[in-house]
Amino acid sequence: MRIVLSLFLIGVLVTASANAADVTHGPNVIFILADDLGWGDLGCYGHPNIKTPNLDRLAKDGTLFTQFYVNGSVCSPSRCAFFTGQYPARHKIHGHYATRELNESRGMSQWLEPTVPNVPSLLKKAGYATAHIGKWHLGSNSGGPPPDKYGFDFVGTSESGGANGPTNDPLFRAKSTAIFVDEAIRFVEANKAKPFYLQLWTLVPHATLNPTDEQVKPYARFRAGGPNFPHRSAAENFYASVTDLDTQVGRLLKALDDNGLANNTLILFSSDNGPEDIHINNAGHSGIGSAGPFRGRKRSLYEGGVRVPGIIRWPGHVPAGVIDDTSVVAGVDWLPTVCKLAGVSVPAEHKLDGENMSDVFLGQPRARSTPLMWEWRFRIAGEPFHHSPQLAIRDGDWKLLLNPDRSRIELYDLKRDLTQLNNVAEHQPEIVARLSERVLTWQKELPAGPLDPGAGQMNYTLPGSKRK
Repeated sequence: MRIVLSLFLIGVLVTASANAADVTHGPNVIFILADDLGWGDLGCYGHPNIKTPNLDRLAKDGTLFTQFYVNGSVCSPSRCAFFTGQYPARHKIHGHYATRELNESRGMSQWLEPTVPNVPSLLKKAGYATAHIGKWHLGSNSGGPPPDKYGFDFVGTSESGGANGPTNDPLFRAKSTAIFVDEAIRFVEANKAKPFYLQLWTLVPHATLNPTDEQVKPYARFRAGGPNFPHRSAAENFYASVTDLDTQVGRLLKALDDNGLANNTLILFSSDNGPEDIHINNAGHSGIGSAGPFRGRKRSLYEGGVRVPGIIRWPGHVPAGVIDDTSVVAGVDWLPTVCKLAGVSVPAEHKLDGENMSDVFLGQPRARSTPLMWEWRFRIAGEPFHHSPQLAIRDGDWKLLLNPDRSRIELYDLKRDLTQLNNVAEHQPEIVARLSERVLTWQKELPAGPLDPGAGQMNYTLPGSKRK
């Protein structure tokens, strides 16, 4: 693994470390979280067709992490991890929050308790103005408290009763990122005299995607059957939606420049999980997001389901133009890292699963000191190739996946096998034993709950066999 640095950037690293020591108060913080954006869906992550000039510039002005993870393979769990610094299963958030009946049948809580320490509530106590704009999905659609009960001074447009927004406008999702950014810019301008924390969580590119004709124009060449064919292709719908997301992020970046705030604002851009699978009904006309070189998609514990884009920018502090191929960073690290940079203490009774990565953000790549662990209790859609076991653990370059009954045991060396094709479990019994013990002990600490029939299985109905 390597860090791509020029001699000039080595100088930037030294400067960044010196500047970090000079900070007398924490930076403004903006956390932009896309929805179902895959690791490979941005130009700076290698996508050959999607145009994302603003996010590419964000990466050029900051640090791009190639090993950035979320702690759930769907939305609600990964959002909880960013928000609390804890594994979502500790809060009985095993899958996405849905109806009360479905949550109960899956052994889930109905919402994240607002009494749990979280990033905005901790920063608010330290004098930060706080805002949430966009998707929430931590329980309000099942009768839970609205976002303003979690430490936010301002709550902008957010989902109401589901992920499709507060109206039944068929173009709402296509227009939603612009609406969110309008609200974000107003919040930034109203609070530019004090530190602020802005959480901007988009609906895009989560299905159902229905971009406007104007948004689709740059991708007309992907129309199957030619420009006069009456139906859009999946590529048109998906590419146009991601590019509009990029366009709106560019407007927010310009507002920071115009208000003289860019140099004292730390920005994280990421996604809540890997790309949706085209076999899911609402993604049947758009689910072609890219997991890059990785096996797995949304819901899977293979890399493509949980390894996502991670871009950090804070001019003069976070090194610019760096690709960090060394550090393994995760959503659970966000709370302790932001609190450290803001000079805010985390309550001692709040048991963190993440670790403070402020040194990594400021240009000192390193191995993490704690492994990462995941659990998935449900079936996985799509091709069997992406159907992972129920548990996973990453420690160093090793990733172990297994079912608790050991019906499947898979070990991969991620340094040499990005796509997770070469299972070396039988050749590394000591590593399998060590990591198995660690992740199975962790699983026993989690709240008990039901498993979907077929969870952790990689089945296919062969010719002549009975369909289950």
